[in-house]
Amino acid sequence: MGGFPILSVMLLVPLAAAVACLFLEAKAARNLALIATLVDLALGIVLWLNFDVGGAQWQFTERLELFSGFSYALGIDGIALLLIELSVFLMPICIGASWNSIDKRVGEYMGAFLLMETLMIGVFAAQDIFLFYMFFEAGLIPMYLIIGIWGGQDRIYAAYKFFLYTLLGSVLMLVAMLYMVNVAGTTDVPTLMAYNFDPSVQTWLWLAFFASFAVKMPMWPVHTWLPAAHVQAPTAGSVILAGVLLKMGGYGFIRFSLPMFPEASAGFAPLIWGLSMAAVVITSLIALVQHDMKKLIAYSSVAHMAIVTIGLFAFNQQGLEGSMMVMLSHGLVSGALFLCVGIIYDRLHTREIDRYGGLAINMPRYALFFLLFTMASIGLPGTSGFVGEFLSLAGIYEVSTWTTLICATGIILGAAYMLYLYRRVVFGEQKNADAAAMADLDVREYLMVVPLALAVLWMGIYPESFIAPMRGDIAALEARLASAAPEGDSKVAMGAATSKDTSAHEDNAAHEGAH
Repeated sequence: MGGFPILSVMLLVPLAAAVACLFLEAKAARNLALIATLVDLALGIVLWLNFDVGGAQWQFTERLELFSGFSYALGIDGIALLLIELSVFLMPICIGASWNSIDKRVGEYMGAFLLMETLMIGVFAAQDIFLFYMFFEAGLIPMYLIIGIWGGQDRIYAAYKFFLYTLLGSVLMLVAMLYMVNVAGTTDVPTLMAYNFDPSVQTWLWLAFFASFAVKMPMWPVHTWLPAAHVQAPTAGSVILAGVLLKMGGYGFIRFSLPMFPEASAGFAPLIWGLSMAAVVITSLIALVQHDMKKLIAYSSVAHMAIVTIGLFAFNQQGLEGSMMVMLSHGLVSGALFLCVGIIYDRLHTREIDRYGGLAINMPRYALFFLLFTMASIGLPGTSGFVGEFLSLAGIYEVSTWTTLICATGIILGAAYMLYLYRRVVFGEQKNADAAAMADLDVREYLMVVPLALAVLWMGIYPESFIAPMRGDIAALEARLASAAPEGDSKVAMGAATSKDTSAHEDNAAHEGAH
């Protein structure tokens, strides 16, 4: 790139447009927001094409020392690259989803979304630990405003719950960061990733970071803010919340908890497995009895993100790669499902499942896209959902057979509630005349769902294009975790079998020697 500061430009474009939107009328604000997000998408494509797969771990680095102990430092590896690409891909779709549905304070709304894009990219690109924290926490503000101002009837309650849950955990993380910087003498994230903290202190540091990342993902049982936030948020808010903001928790585990505190991560792995198994089963059962489409998809998000934590704490390459693929797939598929809900909500202004039915008759194109995203959520081979779930379960199978079996039941339950939802909305008799009179997709809606459908199929058919950029970084993380990786039941059983075979071989050799 010849030293071109592409990451800084990707931060500045939506930030400048966000400020400008505050002073523009509705139509101009919409146009500017769309242009700014498309420019960032183009820059993201340039970033992808110029990323050197197999090259240096940290690329496109920028550094400006501001004052003692803090620097403006940016840079990405393959993991951060993919999450940035997901962010810039979803943002124009979010602007399109808000084009007609948001008609009050449009300039402020578009400004909040553009600010959020800057902060999301900053989270994944920051290489100074305090810069990361600033981006990580500031992301709460625009989403809090989006839910609280443009949300549904109970938006104030949902906004406060979202803000308080995610803020309280992050206070502990800040205290841990201050301690780490004081001990290691640096705020540089790559340096801290290689620093060997005292194992006796790692436990407390890990718990402090866990308090923030577990809520952000969200993990069971600190997930209760998510259904309320999704139900009350406008369609685009749900898309970006499920698509990107939840991934910040998973990214935090990959970037901080696992490499910086490997011994503590290994010690807490059984806890993570237990919470993840509970999340997969419990939230899937809750999803089965929902009457609100958004709430059903929200609970399914908790179950899918549990597969992410299962793979991350398998401590092997399959599990780590699978977790990343689940995050990317979930970002696309859950965003697409919330978009599908928003499309019919804009027509009928209700999310109650029983108010629909038989939409395949009057909305066949909509039914086709909804089917694709439903199958991807289930994990149908050939779609994005299959690759990540298969790798994550293959990774945890090497460590814990029981964990794998229980998580597999969650996948079966996932098929049950998603197909049940699809049958009630799309098939059956048309009992409501207003639902039967709804028009099929228009041009604007095509422009939103077609790119998502192509991305879901691309990831499912050719996953190597997504795995290749992060393979080296995953291998480096696995090497960092190798010495601390826990021995689960599969490894213990394998070791016992090997020991038994060795003993038998030695006995036979001794017996033959005596003869």
